[in-house]
Amino acid sequence: MQKRPSILIVDDTETNVDILVELLSDLYEIVVALDGRSALEILEVQEVDLILLDIMMPIIDGYEVCRRVKKNKNINDIPIIFITAKMDEESIEKAYAVGGMDYVTKPFKPKELFARIKTQLQIRALIQELESSKNALKHLSETDPMTDLCNRRYFNHASKSIIELAKRDNTALTVIMLDIDKFKVVNDTYGHDVGDDIIISLANILLGMTRKSDLACRFGGEEFILLLPETSLDGAMVIAEKIRKKVEQFSLHLSDNRKLNVTVSLGVSQIDTKNDPSIESAIKRADIALYKAKENGRNKVYAKQ
Repeated sequence: MQKRPSILIVDDTETNVDILVELLSDLYEIVVALDGRSALEILEVQEVDLILLDIMMPIIDGYEVCRRVKKNKNINDIPIIFITAKMDEESIEKAYAVGGMDYVTKPFKPKELFARIKTQLQIRALIQELESSKNALKHLSETDPMTDLCNRRYFNHASKSIIELAKRDNTALTVIMLDIDKFKVVNDTYGHDVGDDIIISLANILLGMTRKSDLACRFGGEEFILLLPETSLDGAMVIAEKIRKKVEQFSLHLSDNRKLNVTVSLGVSQIDTKNDPSIESAIKRADIALYKAKENGRNKVYAKQ
């Protein structure tokens, strides 16, 4: 069953509240506050979809309640309809100026009130849907769809900000590049579906072994890159070795009950925040170290200054 929209009624006159509750409770979940302070306290702990707000209330009037709601980023998307006996243009103008979405004068017409409530709820639902779509598109543009790691485009963009922070704070910053050993043999022998499962499994290992501040990226095919803030070359070598061992110990269970084991080779380089013109220099050094690991038997970690 679809959840009914919830409405917070804020009015210090209980008779007005009773009328609204009787009118709206068949269609909406109703929450009541008899003063502005109580309304703000309710909004801290309870989600509502719309607020019906009186203006003339003691201590905190409706204007001030609306101002505070609109200043709070956690609840400022809740539409507010003022319901008041004040009919002068100055009061109406002020209601919109503080963030009100609509204005209904007392005594109100029930059909008109229903129509205005329905409109504001529809607008809010549309905005939420658009925001959700926007976030989904942003995620798609920044993320590798197979592994849920960031993609190369986002890595190139985000790494610039991370490098600037390292320069400003004079902190160490390192790059780890890793590549699945003999991945073509895996694809040719077991098929691309198994190859994809290996890539996904490696991505999950990386996600489980990195910090929130680290940037983990699928750089292309079976190649991955990590950017590690506040991490020296020695520290990155330790992390790379832990990753190497973790992958070496991992087994992918195949459909015929066999197990498939793979290894990775890793190259490590520290970014020279004073002299490197960009991250590309450090990536190139890490890539050279990676291929040195390959040439020396694979399943190894090498570094290049």
